[in-house]
Amino acid sequence: MGCRTCNLDLKQGSHYIYHSMSKHSKIGIKGEHIAADFLLNKGYNIIFRNWRSEKKEVDLIAVQDSVLVFVEVKTRSNAQMQYPEEAVNRKKQQHLRQAAAAFSQQYPQYRHIRFDIISVLLAGEMVKEVVHFEEAFQ
Repeated sequence: MGCRTCNLDLKQGSHYIYHSMSKHSKIGIKGEHIAADFLLNKGYNIIFRNWRSEKKEVDLIAVQDSVLVFVEVKTRSNAQMQYPEEAVNRKKQQHLRQAAAAFSQQYPQYRHIRFDIISVLLAGEMVKEVVHFEEAFQ
């Protein structure tokens, strides 16, 4: 059940942490939920959310057919400065590649991988746009 204030379905222990987060962090969490729902509606199977290995993190890891998909989610409440996907620069791409390598060592059964970006643009509390960039980078 979701909180009346935040309307997110979070574990009870995480609920208080969520309310103490910055607005920026809350927007990111909301975007990740929107992106996960978007992928589920497209037939993807989400196998991990916020997967971590040391200092590496991947927002969503999903499987589509036999392809393992590492998804970076970028959310903005205002696109005046830059579109969300523009924040996935070379440094962030390298970070995701390293995370994928660490994941692949733990889960070697996946032979084909792909890197996607999901851009979520909000207008207040409403979703203005969700754009899915498949094979966003190598």
